[in-house]
Amino acid sequence: MRMVCIGNEFGMHPESFWPKTTGADFEFTRLLKPIKNIRQDVSLLGHLDHGLKGGHFAIHGFLTGVHHAEASAMEEGGISLDQKAAEFVGSRTRFPSLNVGSDNGIHGGCQMVWTRTGTRVPPIPGPRELFRRLFVDETEDSKKKEKQRIALQHSILDAVREDAADLKRRLNRNDEQKLDEYFSSVRDVERKLTLDEKWQTVPKPKTKLSEPQNAGLVKDMPLIYDLIALAIQTDSTRVATLEIGHSFAVRDLGIKKGYHSLSHHGKVKENIEQLVQIETYQIEQFARFVEKLKALKEPESDGTLLDRTMVLHGSGMGNANSHTNGDLPLILAGGGFRHGVFREFPKAKNSRLPLSNLFVTMLQNFGLETDRFSQSTGTLDLNSAV
Repeated sequence: MRMVCIGNEFGMHPESFWPKTTGADFEFTRLLKPIKNIRQDVSLLGHLDHGLKGGHFAIHGFLTGVHHAEASAMEEGGISLDQKAAEFVGSRTRFPSLNVGSDNGIHGGCQMVWTRTGTRVPPIPGPRELFRRLFVDETEDSKKKEKQRIALQHSILDAVREDAADLKRRLNRNDEQKLDEYFSSVRDVERKLTLDEKWQTVPKPKTKLSEPQNAGLVKDMPLIYDLIALAIQTDSTRVATLEIGHSFAVRDLGIKKGYHSLSHHGKVKENIEQLVQIETYQIEQFARFVEKLKALKEPESDGTLLDRTMVLHGSGMGNANSHTNGDLPLILAGGGFRHGVFREFPKAKNSRLPLSNLFVTMLQNFGLETDRFSQSTGTLDLNSAV
């Protein structure tokens, strides 16, 4: 099973996104028209969120379920959904996960991807860098230097581990907790070094594609999706994320105003029209990606890559104009779930379900034996008729 998560910084214009009809007969609103051809491969998920507040500051919790400032108090340190899946994959693929997209924006951009030690995983900035990671082997000289770097870091880790163990015997409980967090970071580095060692001698897959040049996320988005599909097809990774932030250069769509300013449209019709144009393009590229996965055959199987790939499209922002983080715009495709419906979950505050319940369901479908993630209270039934 694979997992791809796509998130943007400013959500979707609610009135142009949500249908009024639920179930299998939901209508295609302006923003849903691009998914018309893949209707049977997607589900809309209504009234799910993390219960977070904070506008732009809360979007960073899209895949974690918590504010980053509160992550240290969580059992798993505020790890994001994709990184939880990546830990499960481990060294079975060259890249446990790949994060691609724009790295800057309001309050730092999307910032969707977090390790369990509270470290942000910055995105690969464009298709050129992604292509090189996937398909360009290092020179012999570079490989030699890399082996020396790995050996040096192993030596450093051995030294600090001995010093830390000696220090731990002399600490109070609070300082001991801080040291345990430090040990978790050390283990992260060790896992990374082990992975680097394993794949040093394994050639990267070949492709007929030429190395691309970066042209900005708007123009590059189709190619980035194609490269993610290739990464999945070649089993270079089974987990990928795409961050769409403030630097999404909408001038390449013929729009003069900025993405962020348009998201705060003030209910001005002209602003809404341009905002919906931006969001429609994003949904179009998502739909194209889903269609591509559906067209690619699963190796040694009668199924397609889409059958074995969960694709989540959403945002940590529900309504950018009012800076609210509720009712997140969520579309789930593939993964073998029963699709073709708008699943509307309870709306009342005292009966709402956390978005983390969806994440538990996705992780179980990914192969993890887990019944908890972040603020979850259970799972979601994604296979029943509506």
